[in-house]
Amino acid sequence: METRRWTNPSQPQTLYMATFLLYFGAALGALYGLLGGSIIQLGLAVLEALCAYGIANERKIAYWGAVVVAGLSLVPALLALIGGLGVIFNLAFLIGLVFPVALFALLVHPQSRDYARIWFS
Repeated sequence: METRRWTNPSQPQTLYMATFLLYFGAALGALYGLLGGSIIQLGLAVLEALCAYGIANERKIAYWGAVVVAGLSLVPALLALIGGLGVIFNLAFLIGLVFPVALFALLVHPQSRDYARIWFS
């Protein structure tokens, strides 16, 4: 019998932590989206939650979706950097950049990529 799970502790630590960061980002994005944010933010929150659930259940499409969503979350920071490099001295900018960079790094880590390539269906 196939079981469904929210997290999967048998996965490598990088994917396991990425799953938690995706759920955390989805919760914060949904809260922000419901409290006056944009519909795009709410949509990304739903995608993050679906990708986290898919990664926990070892689905390859969910892994690649999570990589895309993590990359999309880095776009505003890249646009801010293009606007002027002085933004790197802004503490709020740097703190806001920690989670998207960590999530992207966890997902594209060789250990995560190899596990997804071998075990995900």
